[in-house]
Amino acid sequence: MWNIRTTPFSRNGVVKQLALILLFTTLLLWHQDKLSSPSARLRLPDRQDQLRDRLSLLREHEPKCPGPALSSAAGLQRFDEEFVASNEPVRIDHVENSEEILQPMQTAHDGFVQAIQSLKIDLPYVARSEGIVSSAGGTYLPTFLVTLRLLRRTGSTLPVELFVRDWEEYEPYVCEVVLPPLNAKCVVLSTLLSGPNGRGLGSIEHFQIKSFAILFSSFEKAIWLDADCVPLYDPSILLHSKPFTSTGLVTWPDFWASTVSPVYYNISRQPETPPNLRQATEAGVILVSKKSHSYTLLLATYYNYYGPSHYYGLLDQGAPGEGDKDTFIQAAAAMGEKFHTVSEPVMDVGRWGIRVGDMRGAAMLQADPMQDYKLTSKGKWRVKDPSVAKPVRGFFLHAYNPEFNPGEDLLGERSHNDDGSPSRVWTASEDALKRFGYDIERGFWEETKTVACSLEHAFDTWKSRTGLCENVEKHWKAVFENPSAETLKFTDD
Repeated sequence: MWNIRTTPFSRNGVVKQLALILLFTTLLLWHQDKLSSPSARLRLPDRQDQLRDRLSLLREHEPKCPGPALSSAAGLQRFDEEFVASNEPVRIDHVENSEEILQPMQTAHDGFVQAIQSLKIDLPYVARSEGIVSSAGGTYLPTFLVTLRLLRRTGSTLPVELFVRDWEEYEPYVCEVVLPPLNAKCVVLSTLLSGPNGRGLGSIEHFQIKSFAILFSSFEKAIWLDADCVPLYDPSILLHSKPFTSTGLVTWPDFWASTVSPVYYNISRQPETPPNLRQATEAGVILVSKKSHSYTLLLATYYNYYGPSHYYGLLDQGAPGEGDKDTFIQAAAAMGEKFHTVSEPVMDVGRWGIRVGDMRGAAMLQADPMQDYKLTSKGKWRVKDPSVAKPVRGFFLHAYNPEFNPGEDLLGERSHNDDGSPSRVWTASEDALKRFGYDIERGFWEETKTVACSLEHAFDTWKSRTGLCENVEKHWKAVFENPSAETLKFTDD
């Protein structure tokens, strides 16, 4: 019989290995428990139902006062080098009834913030998922399909959730036949917001939809895109790069300076920031992590729920683009959660008018946040001094006027020269076009032609229209098959 002796060395080795295994298992179980609250282990629909029930907090913390009454609109203040360099700019308060609304709105705001912090509301999402969230209905649905097809041209395979307001906006053929092959699906917001007894939060309209759509989407990391906003490149890389990975919330700038009322800072108990600190937000595109920014999204939803009655007037004071645009950044600041605002100024894209310097704006070009972040991390702020570095490439194009819907005004005066001949929509400025990287307008018209000619009677708003395909093809041939057409440069080479 073999006589096996166990040496102290080998016995100690076995004990250490067992101890390590036990420690690893304990840490793993603790980590899993830490990451998965009871609600996080529920199915997504159950978590969405749970969130809907929690959102009764919105009504429980209604401001018990009228909304802000403005003495005048904030007007237009371009956020340019001169404004950035101005000494000690002061926020102007256009709210006439500050004393009347301050205390009631502050009490309601305090109550809502305390409630979401104490309840630790879990937002519904599939762990480690990524995707794009948008909203469209009616005349915006054909536009959305054009931009969706352009998204796929970038090579992006990110799933897309299209939120429609209610069943009146739901179009079965588009939602059930057209969108699924493009890895997109429709989600009916009113169904998610209605309780089992049919009572919910009331009608959610227009600018309010964005925050609710992001809240109820299935993605942990979400890219919000307006229906008329198109990425020039695959946007999935942005979710794996700074500044998003270091903050969890990224927004882009508007043309205008911030016009937030000083009253808002008192209501939200924040120090007032100077208006030349950063631009107002252009919220056509937003990157957000629902895992790290649940408080931000819940408070932004509160601002939007009471936006038409109270908060839009406070955050914008009647300035251009009043709506949801500044609700996300202000909510993040109020909750102490990180955010990054792209500093590279937005660029006008359109056509020159008859008068020198008269730009007929048709789209907004937003910068690559990765390249902008690399510059600002080195202390190079082109918004303060454009000469410190070359312009960063464009990444998103918000094509707002006209939208690429041939059933509306796409084929109107903005796509024609002053003599009435067909033309491109975007021919200026030269600097903006060079930041495209390629001829994106050609792609817009190609996809518009495809949608118009393959789905001419598929959309509810197109059912009574005739000749859409023929008209788009005629415009295409006159502009893009014209050998004498103006040659444009889309790179800086």
